[in-house]
Amino acid sequence: MLRLPCLLRGVSSPAASSLRRAFRSAASLEAILSHSHPSKASSEDQAGPAHLALYNYPTFAGAYSALAADLFHRRLGRRLLVLPFSSVEPFRADDFKGAGFHSCYLLDFIGPRNFALELSRFIPSVVAFDHRQSTLARIPELGRCPTNLDLRIDTSKSSARAVFDYFSNKFTSENLDSETCENLLGQEDEERVSNVIKYVEDADLQQWQLPDSRAFHTALRDERAKLNCVSNPHVFEQLMQLDVSDLLARGNSLAQNRLEAARKLIHNPFKIYLGQGLYGECLAIRADGDSKLSHEIGLELSKMSAGAGLRPIGAVVFMQRGLLKICLRTTDNTTNTAEIAKAYGGGGKASSSSFALRMDEFNAWIRENT
Repeated sequence: MLRLPCLLRGVSSPAASSLRRAFRSAASLEAILSHSHPSKASSEDQAGPAHLALYNYPTFAGAYSALAADLFHRRLGRRLLVLPFSSVEPFRADDFKGAGFHSCYLLDFIGPRNFALELSRFIPSVVAFDHRQSTLARIPELGRCPTNLDLRIDTSKSSARAVFDYFSNKFTSENLDSETCENLLGQEDEERVSNVIKYVEDADLQQWQLPDSRAFHTALRDERAKLNCVSNPHVFEQLMQLDVSDLLARGNSLAQNRLEAARKLIHNPFKIYLGQGLYGECLAIRADGDSKLSHEIGLELSKMSAGAGLRPIGAVVFMQRGLLKICLRTTDNTTNTAEIAKAYGGGGKASSSSFALRMDEFNAWIRENT
């Protein structure tokens, strides 16, 4: 780990409802100030300085990180404003200047350009969490960081796990005088949330090692629409109730349904010469209108291609923005489709890649069949 020296709870402003229309708006800026200087009625239960948490939207690492921040501050009765941060209409550092926030947490991102650095100039403590290699590569661009900017970039664990660890340890250390040993979550909730975070981390780190991990994330995608804590004030309660077993069952069912639908769409596959034969031969199919099932169709074609004595690759072809998009899939762990895609300006990983070709280029891959 490299370490260097928005639910809208408690916002009583009538402008808060307008936040649903944009991430950054006149209403959201007013709400920021309203939270920092609340009315007496809204601050009876939460006293002291105001704190801010911005989470990467719409990532689950960001949302679960925000859950940890919310739990910590609620358990200790501290005022916290949590807001989703999106690359669409993003907040600017100056939006928070003069709001009087005592600390700011950037959850699963460090912000564009010098965003974190600019925040640290007027917020006494800024702590940022991220797990991406691309973020780690950006750190030298920031130059020498002030001591009140704590960048916690750990590529060995998901931001969700890092943030939960951070606030759990912080809660324990600040709760030492309690007669009972307390945690952020009760035992049952902690086990359920921890299990979900394990699967979130499995995808964040591109490991895909947990049982049925892809099926889990197929089901989890359906929950993404709920992650805006402004339009969905119940998001944290919902995140706490997500259960690995339920998501796996739902994901496997969805995967099976998609596979059956894909099989029905495979009619008269044809042989193509990949790179006019440079990369061998495989089976392909046109899937115009059915591109949403290209992954499943490609995997089935891969098996059929291997059975026909060709390379174990399935090519799914459909029109996109005036070009033919070629999606390559393989079920064989010794085959690398990405080398083909990269040769034609595309990309991806060994088992799944894509690129675009002009119609005349692709026709040259078929003419060898005639």
